[in-house]
Amino acid sequence: MLPERRSTVASSSYQNPSGQNDSNSLLLLRRGKKFGRIVKLKLSHFVFFFLSLFFFSCIFSGHKLLFHGSELLPHFEQNPYMNNHMEIDIGLNKSNIEKPPGSKKRNKHLPCEVALGESVDRILEPQDYLNFTRFSLGFVETQTHNKPRFGGHQTLNERERSYSAINQTIHCGFVKGFHQGTGFDLSETDRAYMKNCVISVSSCIFGSSDFLRRPASKKISEFSKRNVCFVMFVDEQTLVKLASEGHVPDKQGFVGLWKTVVVSNLPYTDMRKTGKVPKFLSHRLFPSSRYSIWIDSKMRLTTDPIQIIDFFLWRTKSEFAISNHYDRHCVWDEVLQNKRLNKYNHSAIDEQFMFYRSDGLKKFNPSDPNSPLPSYVPEGSFIVRAHTPMSNLFTCLWFNEVDRFTSRDQLSFAYTYLKLQRMNPDRPLRLNMFKDCERRALTKLFHHRVDSSPPA
Repeated sequence: MLPERRSTVASSSYQNPSGQNDSNSLLLLRRGKKFGRIVKLKLSHFVFFFLSLFFFSCIFSGHKLLFHGSELLPHFEQNPYMNNHMEIDIGLNKSNIEKPPGSKKRNKHLPCEVALGESVDRILEPQDYLNFTRFSLGFVETQTHNKPRFGGHQTLNERERSYSAINQTIHCGFVKGFHQGTGFDLSETDRAYMKNCVISVSSCIFGSSDFLRRPASKKISEFSKRNVCFVMFVDEQTLVKLASEGHVPDKQGFVGLWKTVVVSNLPYTDMRKTGKVPKFLSHRLFPSSRYSIWIDSKMRLTTDPIQIIDFFLWRTKSEFAISNHYDRHCVWDEVLQNKRLNKYNHSAIDEQFMFYRSDGLKKFNPSDPNSPLPSYVPEGSFIVRAHTPMSNLFTCLWFNEVDRFTSRDQLSFAYTYLKLQRMNPDRPLRLNMFKDCERRALTKLFHHRVDSSPPA
């Protein structure tokens, strides 16, 4: 560009011999250069101004976000109910408990590889598998009381004795008054169907809280389709809702592989607590069943039940299998998280947790090589169990804790297991607490339809 401009000036001066014209041309050229420098300078100032403005706006918004983050308090501190009601001081203030991991931002949890058996036809139950602790376990059926309860009216002395793995009769739900039922009523046809089940896969939806998610039929073997009972417990409200969405049971009550069993006279107003009945008491609902699998309604089963039983029970010689939680492993953290998310009445959580601490519950120590459990907090949406006496006793005890305290069963799991082991050192419960990523490999996880409000 510069050589061309110089040649143009030279040509111009050659065509105009007068010095005045030449000087005018040079003056215009200098003014053009000066104007270009001024424009460039002002443009650079304009760009610098906007860059500075953008920079300071970023700093200002960043400080606001940081300040807003520091203002976020746990939910139980913001709850207006707790502003008017003082909580029991059980050591959950900010000075002596850390924020549970993953509570601010949930990490992405992925499934891991599970070495299942290739074919159900080649999987056989080990001959010596059921060589577990043996004792006779009976259940309280009726109880005289002015106000009958589904869980009965268990005294503290009865509760303490029930933790012994001996021949005994204990409370385990389905307790009726002499002239009055207490709920979870089933038709005789459904009872007869469930009585013949040897292996059961069960789930439940109460209060239209979820969509119906059918097991992946292509992943289920023909053997399991013929020999495994897939039972979905629902109430009348849910049945109507599912029918409006196209899930209409046939004449035998089946929707795909699910056999819909309608429950009338629900025993609790808290739907979550009602859901613990089929979750923990499958040995009572399926009296002839030897194995059961519980799957939460937010999940779809994508694996054959026989492969699941083989992998979690038969290979490990376990009688109860449940996964640990994907983020939290200490009950202290689980208590704080339940209160932060307002999962249940805070005073009820405090009462339950204080009771457990007074009875010896300690914090989980991940560095302890002798820890009886890899985690004190389970992910209880997927349970595989054999209906052995110890397994039945454990789930009855666990259910009784839910019945007595809150429906948040993750709070009572470790306490129930540790107390059972402590009182029966020579009769252990063979529990397999597996990794949560294995659970994710066998099921597909969804969100609940609605998030039910916490009970009063």
